[in-house]
Amino acid sequence: MIKENLKSIQQDIPNHVTLVAVSKTKPIADIQEAYDAGQRVFGENKVQEMVTKYDALPKDIKWHMIGHLQRNKVKYMAHFVDLIHGVDSLKTLQEINKQAKKHNRVINCLLQARIAEEETKFGLSFDDIQEIVNDDSFKELTNIKVVGLMGMATFTDNQAQIKKEFTSLESFFDTIKIEVKNNFELKILSMGMSGDYQLAIDCGSTMVRIGSSIFGARNYFV
Repeated sequence: MIKENLKSIQQDIPNHVTLVAVSKTKPIADIQEAYDAGQRVFGENKVQEMVTKYDALPKDIKWHMIGHLQRNKVKYMAHFVDLIHGVDSLKTLQEINKQAKKHNRVINCLLQARIAEEETKFGLSFDDIQEIVNDDSFKELTNIKVVGLMGMATFTDNQAQIKKEFTSLESFFDTIKIEVKNNFELKILSMGMSGDYQLAIDCGSTMVRIGSSIFGARNYFV
């Protein structure tokens, strides 16, 4: 079933859009099945779970950390993580930089913009993002690279509202991406999940995060 689900979604997604298979809470066997079907990019929201899966699965998998990141957990994944989504502070970037340096790596990151109306969402205002990028201490971070922005729309059935939120982020992305520095070069606009990825792609997303449409309903008791 996973193979069929993947094939169906891949046919829906244009070539320029990266599919992140959200494998959080899913067993290693399910991830292996998706891997055998050709999927190579997987997203986890808990560092320890991602480390366990990294150790058990093929090493050409690109692991994305998609959950809210606690700074004290960065060290556990700094040697292998491919992309960290959802970075929402300069302090977190500094910690990622510190841990990446220990492994002689440059770790790619996405800054999380707050576009939803819900109070519970993490993220930075557009002004906050501009402030970080222009901060003198940001320029010193040579072991990270901000390669894009990500945002999560309000959890609602109101398509017009979701479209408005996605469009606002795309517009900001287009404005700020002209600012290129050694550690700041925006190429990725990550918007869209199982329920709204088609709309997100229509609004300019180049990376979508899809879990339940690939693996089935999530099991929170694993």
